[in-house]
Amino acid sequence: MNPLKSTLILIFSLWTGTALAQYTDVINSNRPGVSKSAFSVGTGVLQFELGPYLVKEERSPFPAYDVDGFGIDFATRYGFLFEELELNIEGTYQNDNKVFKATPNSVNDRGNFKTLTIGAKYLLYDPNKNEEANKPNLYSWKANHGFRWRSLIPAVAVYAGAHYDTKDNPYTAAGIEGFSPKVMIATQHNFAGGWVLVMNFIKERIGTDQSDFSYVISLTHALSPKWVIFGETQGIQSDFYADNLFRVGGAFLWTKDFQLDTALTFNTKDTPSVFNANFGMSYRFDFHNDKVVDNGTSAQDEGKRRKRRNKRRKSDEIPPHLQQKRDVQEFDN
Repeated sequence: MNPLKSTLILIFSLWTGTALAQYTDVINSNRPGVSKSAFSVGTGVLQFELGPYLVKEERSPFPAYDVDGFGIDFATRYGFLFEELELNIEGTYQNDNKVFKATPNSVNDRGNFKTLTIGAKYLLYDPNKNEEANKPNLYSWKANHGFRWRSLIPAVAVYAGAHYDTKDNPYTAAGIEGFSPKVMIATQHNFAGGWVLVMNFIKERIGTDQSDFSYVISLTHALSPKWVIFGETQGIQSDFYADNLFRVGGAFLWTKDFQLDTALTFNTKDTPSVFNANFGMSYRFDFHNDKVVDNGTSAQDEGKRRKRRNKRRKSDEIPPHLQQKRDVQEFDN
């Protein structure tokens, strides 16, 4: 596999699989951004993604307050039954102190899951499915590294799952409790030169008083077979909370199954201003087995055919009376 292409697979929702499968030679992580790749981890792969972070929020207009704390993003992903199917559990737990500036002695110590979801993602369409269309051009460097119109066609996946919110959660609107649906459409473009574009369109907590709509746009570039940088924008809109967040960061491929990453998150408003710094990691347990298609062209099959051909040649060279004797001996054995 091309090392540059392998590098693209290592970071959050930005990697493509091989031409005919979801499984890749190196880890396929959604970190450190929040966007989700259109591709799954591959059948037989169990993957864990984890990212502690520090949070700082400050609101200037009334009611003015400061928030200081920490949290952790986590995800468990598993490729199940089909190469296109992935089951996952994802969430964010945060613990912080919220202090209103008008009453600085009043400290609101908070801790709960900001999000906790379980669901499944399925790849509907992969423009790179056609193996012939993705073969390199042996006669043109420009054709292999230049812009391809085919890259404007994205891979498309859908996600369906459910949020779970506990009663009196300080990070949700009042009255939000229990399970509520979540759906997503994820698209992914893989451009020449090591660029990957991922877009997510998400509707969360459907049917509740906090029915959020959000979008995420991520652009990633491979600097080397080991290092990747990215930029991301996230828009959130609901009656409870609205924001436009920006992220920058990168990832390092330590081994083919282990990734380290870091990112900064910020916004441009003061209702409230947001600044997060995270450092995370992803690790996979790879139990994937490629499906073996028996079309009679394997090396083992070729060896059997060669033995039969040699046996026929020798049979043609032996006189008939001796060949008849040999046939009787082989039958008795």
